[in-house]
Amino acid sequence: MATDFKRAAELDCSGFVLLADYVPSIIQEIRYHSTYNFVGDRIDGYEEPCAVITKEAARALKAAGNEANASGWRLKVFDAYRPASAVKHFQLWGIEDLDQRMKPFFYPDLEKQDLFKLGYIASKSSHSRGSTVDLTLLDMKTGKELDMGSPFDFFSEVSHPDYRGITDEQFENRMYLQNLMKRNGFEPLDCEWWHFTLANEPYPDTYFDFPVSGGYLRK
Repeated sequence: MATDFKRAAELDCSGFVLLADYVPSIIQEIRYHSTYNFVGDRIDGYEEPCAVITKEAARALKAAGNEANASGWRLKVFDAYRPASAVKHFQLWGIEDLDQRMKPFFYPDLEKQDLFKLGYIASKSSHSRGSTVDLTLLDMKTGKELDMGSPFDFFSEVSHPDYRGITDEQFENRMYLQNLMKRNGFEPLDCEWWHFTLANEPYPDTYFDFPVSGGYLRK
């Protein structure tokens, strides 16, 4: 594990862009730069509240965003590239049994250790490869997110994309998002309706560890 992080830290970010530069219409709410996330603190590596992503994934998101806009929706991104140091932060938090401040909001029916066993939090995240994004849809008329039956990062069976214990409208919203992303080159995850990875990602075996920072990208 330590070798992987060291190797990742030595890699440059020349293949990455600020999502806002490519797709300014996409709304961003970068949760791990805030304290409103399942840990309850700003996560290591998130120096600025911006979405960083590979050029290839940005192009695909632009196409998905344009298609969504034509139907009256906008994409809203919660997370994109995630440094390996952030994943390590999650792991260390998982070891600390006493810190369960955010349990009622994000994992009320599970213990912290279950989040790793059940695949909600990975020891090596696809986000660190730079072409994975967490997102939802927003109604351009109302300015509100579509009702997906559970919020972002709610770790429960109810967040599985194929879960049917929700209303028909909520399920249809999930399927619309999933089909939109699949048409534009992304693959879904079976336990999180918001999570998508570019099928032909440019760095399938590389885990990066530069900070989430527009200033860093522009160096």
